[in-house]
Amino acid sequence: MTEKSAIRFEEAERKKTAILASIGAAGVLLTWLVRGSSLLMTSVALVSAYLMTGDRYQWVYIWKKTFYRDMLGLRVLLITMFKIWMWEKKGMTVVTRWAEVARQEPDKKAFVMGDRHLTFRQGEEFSNRIAWYFKRQGFKRGEVIALFMETQPEYVFIWLGLAKLRVTTALVNTNLRGAQLTHCLKIAGCKALVFGDELSDAVKEIRSEIHDIPLFQFNSPDHPAPSPILQDASPLASELTEMSSAPFTEAGVDSPRDTLMYIYTSGTTGFPKAAVITNIRYLLIPLGVHTSARLSSSDVVYDPLPLHHTAGGVLGAGQALVLGSTVVLRKKFSASNYWSDVAKYGCTAAQYIGEICRYLLAVPPSPSDQAHRVRVIMGNGLRPQIWQEFVERFGVERVMEFYGATEGNSNLINLDSKVGAIGFLSRLVSSIYPLTLVKCDEITGEILRNSDGRCISCGPHEPGLLLGKIDAKKAILTFAGYADKTASDKKMVRNVKKEGDCYFNTGDILVMDHFGYFYFKDRTGDTFRIPHVEGKAGMAAIADPEKKLDIPYLTKGLRSSLPAYARPLFLRVLPEPPLTATFKLRKKDLIEQSYTLGLHEDPMYFLDQKTGEYVPLTRKLYDDIVKGVIRL
Repeated sequence: MTEKSAIRFEEAERKKTAILASIGAAGVLLTWLVRGSSLLMTSVALVSAYLMTGDRYQWVYIWKKTFYRDMLGLRVLLITMFKIWMWEKKGMTVVTRWAEVARQEPDKKAFVMGDRHLTFRQGEEFSNRIAWYFKRQGFKRGEVIALFMETQPEYVFIWLGLAKLRVTTALVNTNLRGAQLTHCLKIAGCKALVFGDELSDAVKEIRSEIHDIPLFQFNSPDHPAPSPILQDASPLASELTEMSSAPFTEAGVDSPRDTLMYIYTSGTTGFPKAAVITNIRYLLIPLGVHTSARLSSSDVVYDPLPLHHTAGGVLGAGQALVLGSTVVLRKKFSASNYWSDVAKYGCTAAQYIGEICRYLLAVPPSPSDQAHRVRVIMGNGLRPQIWQEFVERFGVERVMEFYGATEGNSNLINLDSKVGAIGFLSRLVSSIYPLTLVKCDEITGEILRNSDGRCISCGPHEPGLLLGKIDAKKAILTFAGYADKTASDKKMVRNVKKEGDCYFNTGDILVMDHFGYFYFKDRTGDTFRIPHVEGKAGMAAIADPEKKLDIPYLTKGLRSSLPAYARPLFLRVLPEPPLTATFKLRKKDLIEQSYTLGLHEDPMYFLDQKTGEYVPLTRKLYDDIVKGVIRL
């Protein structure tokens, strides 16, 4: 690193005298040790003088403070890269890796949920039945089948069985309904839909839109009474009992770079996109976390997250499929049962995401808070404002916060539990992992470029857009994109540092300090934050010049077409679109004014969390939201 920071490094400046004295003393000692060689003595003197001039003493200070952390990072990177390289060289896929893992301890529990579990042997046999069944149904390599089902042990082995047939599975978000659900099935080109009986009503709603897609209903063993089979659907659970559990070996050879599954983006800014997850990426994600968290196959991992999500279905479930650990599932996250669950099942590692940590702190203290064996908690979204309180209350030895996107190649991990940091890059050898922060317009997200047309790198404490270099030759730097190629192209930024290079645009604005720690600042686009809420709330501004907006009708439409997390919490009704002289939307004004009363006279509405209806945003309601009296 050679760039000169525009932000003063005050911590190092305060200790400048001591640092220079240390460099001088080290130089004298080394000179004495090599006193028999004039060449070495001269070299030591030159290096010492070089380090003591200008601001180079600051780099010595950074090295001293980050050496251990950087060595931890180097260890994780080398181990992960070597294993992935070896697996790819062998042609390893998730199916072949699973076969190795399942043979090691076949009677060990793979997945546990409630009072039920599946061992590695049972998982292997179930997935074989799935493969034989769908082969009999006529499905072939390369075709796509959607899986729309709530969490249960069989979930993972359904898509694993399809993978044995070389069929790609699209993991559909169970919160989706109506148009968004139909969109997800169509954009991935799904040839069939496997759904859980608990979601039969959602499937029934869109049946006329997907009349040409065969349905397979899986009635969960968790339900005491069998649910009626939807009209025209095949009873998958009962028909599987007729199938052989013998190893399935009829699909031919697969490749590590072949598509394993699709995982959809959240769809908070439009329709969800189907992100491509290849075999090698599915192997990489759990391996990287496993290595970083120093886990072993004897660990028991608590995974209360949805299995259609990367965190729950890849990072979490992958600890069993790829690394041989036991994974404890929960159908739906429960803050009040989180710590009692990890104690009950003897979990040694646990996952979190988003606002889970805030929800856990909101639960009244109880003896179960520290009556557990969890030594590391892994996830993303633990805000610095509550970090220390969380660690102290729940007695967690280590927090491993990380950063990454389902489809992206830009991953960061906080290996030393630095409060608030989402990860780090070594300042001294940053080129070993090519991520970069570049300057952008924080309102629009537009990347700024210099006179040569290249992106402008950020220095310490300068907010910037995180980009990750795409290198198809290296598994950890690939970008497989989306099912929709146009959407893939939009995420790529070219000519970043030199002509012809290509980077993945994360869409996230981060800040890096002088030591190389990264901190999340914001998503690009039209967002604002609310006090007391560790997350984002949405606001929709609707132009209604003719005053024809029907709020109840709009509410009904949003409820039927969008999952709860994608519905705006606030509405602002505008008399006309706020345009500039060149007819561009004045986004900055809308963002800055947000939902604050008194800055304009436009009517605003708030989505009441209890009734699900939009109500006028009054002064009292506004004050209660700001003070945190009303939970969002």
